[in-house]
Amino acid sequence: MKKSVRTLWNLSTLAGGRFAQTTVSSLAVIAIVALTGCHRKHEAASGGSLPVASVRVETIESTKQPAVEEVMGTVQAKLRATIEAKVAGRVEAMPVSLGQSVKAGDLLAQLDVREIQAKRDQAKATLEQAERDFKRISALLEQQAVTQSEFDASQARYNVAKAAVAEAESMLGYAKVVAPFDGVVTRKLADVGDLAMPGKPLLEMENPAALRFVADVPDAISDHVKPGEHLKVKIGSSSETIAGEVSEIAPAADPINRTLQVKLDLPSTPGLRSGQFGRLAVPLAETVTLQAPASAVVQRGQMELVFVVKDQKAQLRLVKTGKRAGEKVELLSGVSPGEKIVIEGANQLADGQPVEVR
Repeated sequence: MKKSVRTLWNLSTLAGGRFAQTTVSSLAVIAIVALTGCHRKHEAASGGSLPVASVRVETIESTKQPAVEEVMGTVQAKLRATIEAKVAGRVEAMPVSLGQSVKAGDLLAQLDVREIQAKRDQAKATLEQAERDFKRISALLEQQAVTQSEFDASQARYNVAKAAVAEAESMLGYAKVVAPFDGVVTRKLADVGDLAMPGKPLLEMENPAALRFVADVPDAISDHVKPGEHLKVKIGSSSETIAGEVSEIAPAADPINRTLQVKLDLPSTPGLRSGQFGRLAVPLAETVTLQAPASAVVQRGQMELVFVVKDQKAQLRLVKTGKRAGEKVELLSGVSPGEKIVIEGANQLADGQPVEVR
């Protein structure tokens, strides 16, 4: 600083005049301000002007965590069905709506099957005639007025007529399409007036009480999935996991995608419904990681940092974070095991600030 003032004096001597004096005065003010700023920076760096902060700390310890591979999948109902008509006919009534709960045996659709009714009436008439003929020939057989072969033929016609009536009545029963199990109507693919026929779906239903998670696991990591094993599943954007039990594993891989379909039974969970997207965590191996509370990591712009307490002072450390699990976050670099980091009050700290651990 003395050298700077001497230089300014020399400039004043050489320049001379009012303009030179004014210039020297301005330069002197700038030098004094710069000196004052340097002095303040030195005081801030030494921590002399920073108050003592009360913080909570936690010692970083290395823990073993399983390395996992996430596989995408979908929540599905274990019991679901596509309802079709067994006979052809016009839809006369469909007393169910989308999302309606139904019980097993409830009417889903009523078909107009007048042709089958006509066939049943015809079969009944034929049966009545065959029954009269059979009784008459049976009486004649007792009187030995007909041969045994005529009796056998009459009996055969009678049995065929009975079978025809039973068949017609069975087909007529298919005019009522009923629910095969307790569930909810998830899709309506037909309505009143549509023509129903075998192979044409009328509606879809499922039982939401029992759900499972279905995922296509790559063949390269399929050996890490075992029947009966409990694996973690994340549904949607939720950070919470659900433990699902592996119930089925496809015995053969898909030759195109090189994946095996895996199904996991899910426990009853509020808000869980079929069709939701999720991720299955397939454990591969154990890795040693450093875990810290998420509150210890301070975000400043694009940087992530923590404060390490050493010699009653806060030291700023730039860190790189990894995966988050609940309230914990993985620290990939920047800290070492055994160091104490600030977990409460880190947002208000400055580098080198004195701290008091409470």
